[in-house]
Amino acid sequence: MKLSVLTVLLGGLPLDETLAFLKAQGVQAAEIGCGGFPGKAHCDPCVLLKDKGKLRDFQDAFKRHDMEIAALSVHGNAIHPDENVAQAFHADFEQAVRLAGELGIDRVVTFSGCPGGSPQDTTPNWATCAWPEDFLKVLDYQWNDVLIPYWGKTAAFAAEHGVKRIAFEMHPGFCVYNPETMLRLRHAVGGDILGANVDPSHLFWQGIDPVEAIKALAGAIHFFHAKDTSLDRHNIAVNGVLDTKHYGDPARSWVFRTVGYGHGQLQWNEIISALRKAGYDDVVSIEHEDAFMSAKEGLTKAIRFLQEVLIYEQPGEMYWA
Repeated sequence: MKLSVLTVLLGGLPLDETLAFLKAQGVQAAEIGCGGFPGKAHCDPCVLLKDKGKLRDFQDAFKRHDMEIAALSVHGNAIHPDENVAQAFHADFEQAVRLAGELGIDRVVTFSGCPGGSPQDTTPNWATCAWPEDFLKVLDYQWNDVLIPYWGKTAAFAAEHGVKRIAFEMHPGFCVYNPETMLRLRHAVGGDILGANVDPSHLFWQGIDPVEAIKALAGAIHFFHAKDTSLDRHNIAVNGVLDTKHYGDPARSWVFRTVGYGHGQLQWNEIISALRKAGYDDVVSIEHEDAFMSAKEGLTKAIRFLQEVLIYEQPGEMYWA
């Protein structure tokens, strides 16, 4: 396995300084935001695709610091019911795919997206109930009329440009938010280009055991985000886990934390071991979204924590058996 960082939190630094800092911390790879919600602070595909010199400079920065590009990240909602919003996210995704092809990177990280509840809607509608039956009609429209057709076409476009892995961060608020919805879309589109970006932080608060989720997704895991969630048992006991308060509000039922501040090392040992058992022996990328720590402190703590948890070497021969 290799340790990576989603560099968005260091967007205030030039790419060269960012890579130098991460290398000094013992990080081996970087996940680069290049559009959508992650922004383009370190990578603007439109610029790099038009200017071969700037593209070489971008590549040379990674060579200079002996760092790999773990993935290009372009999280967005390309099936947003507002056509202008959808087109902007879609354009970012296509540009990221084209850039991935130029760079020889076969992995792009994104969201599945969420459409409206009908062709007349202007805002996304995340349906989570089976009753009243209106919600089932919403889900039928979203999946069969929008989601599956869009990703069938878009996955084919990605494959044409050398992208073999589209990793969906399973995120509530979007159609793909758990293993069941991930596998449903993967099977509906066919092939193995669609897979999961497993982020335990989004699983913990839903009541999903990340280890069991990893087992269910074996063979369909394309990426992994290292982020934690702290669950407030008192607030959950009173109000449950669905919470729309600001992430910095101490009255929330749960908040994102840097790894180790929501769940201890034993839990993370089990998660990393489950990844290896499931056949994922690849990049683990830190995504820092801790409201109670500065970006740099939260990141450095996460790096130190994961350096003890990750399994870097192959097991070798079992000399004892």
